[in-house]
Amino acid sequence: MTAPVLHNPVEPPRSPRARQRVRSGRTNFELYSWLFMRLSGLLLIVLVLGHLFIMLVLDGGVQRINFAFVAGRWSSPFWQVWDLLQLWLATLHGTNGLRTIINDYAERDLTRFWLKMLLYSAALLTIGLGTLVIFTFDPNIA
Repeated sequence: MTAPVLHNPVEPPRSPRARQRVRSGRTNFELYSWLFMRLSGLLLIVLVLGHLFIMLVLDGGVQRINFAFVAGRWSSPFWQVWDLLQLWLATLHGTNGLRTIINDYAERDLTRFWLKMLLYSAALLTIGLGTLVIFTFDPNIA
């Protein structure tokens, strides 16, 4: 005699497209995406908490932050790499999370395509302009 099965707590995928993905051969992209989210999240915790500690706690706090402070900070390659890494990781981490949300909730293929194109365009623009500002910052503005 077997016990009756009352309810399956795991719901099946909502969209037919999601069911097709499960049946088809899996790629490693989603695995690497999942790993990237975890590793970048850990690294971002260190970068952001370090940034906040340096900016808000050390040497007088937020009152000392002005153009001269940023110019002095970005004259060092260490701080350029720190801020660049923070910019790139935060943008890619957020883009990857929003890509997952778009894949889960946009049911029509055309809607999903255009939402992801908008997302990728915004991410590329943010990374491109942020990188340009960090590397071409001129502390000697006339």
